[in-house]
Amino acid sequence: MDLVASSGLSLVSLLSLLACSIQMLVAVLLTRRYGRRSSVQDRWILLWLFYDVIVHLTLEGPFVYMSLVGTVETAEGPLAELWREYGKADSRWLVSDPTIVSIEILTVVLDSLLAALLIHAVQTDKYYRHFLQIALSVCELYGSWMTFCPDWLVGSPNLNTSSWLYLWVYLVLFNGVWVLVPVLLLVHSWFSLKSLHMLSRAHGLTINKKRI
Repeated sequence: MDLVASSGLSLVSLLSLLACSIQMLVAVLLTRRYGRRSSVQDRWILLWLFYDVIVHLTLEGPFVYMSLVGTVETAEGPLAELWREYGKADSRWLVSDPTIVSIEILTVVLDSLLAALLIHAVQTDKYYRHFLQIALSVCELYGSWMTFCPDWLVGSPNLNTSSWLYLWVYLVLFNGVWVLVPVLLLVHSWFSLKSLHMLSRAHGLTINKKRI
């Protein structure tokens, strides 16, 4: 316990990290179950999408509820403790900040729906797959921008970067993944649509040559 305390980790922070690990494990199991027929690349995408939905519904959903009926700071229960732990890095999550709650409502409702539809589209190779992938990625990036930009513009008074845990794990890692992965998905959609366009053009040229 002394080693844990000296590293800046509390029991609540350890349990919070364990909860995140369990969410990832569930996403891995769902991907193994439902992504067996998909390509390796699509299995990685499905892993992210399952994790995305799980986090939105099991973590951010309860946050929205707690923030609408009160505040995380006054709420009770294990999830409230988890969010209070994150609130040590960004205090806006403790007090039902209107900007944060507005973004999270959009995230829980719209992003979860888009991710669930995209899972189906990836599994069944639907024509609208990249439309959903682009829409979801843009929504995630918009949410990340609006989460931090308003606070940056006023000097980041609510962000606590005094601890490596708060800065590099809670703020950078936990939020950065929702920037990095959507960017990668946008790049993937770009090249996939480009390939489809080139194939369509090649097919059109072949038909024209046959007619001539």
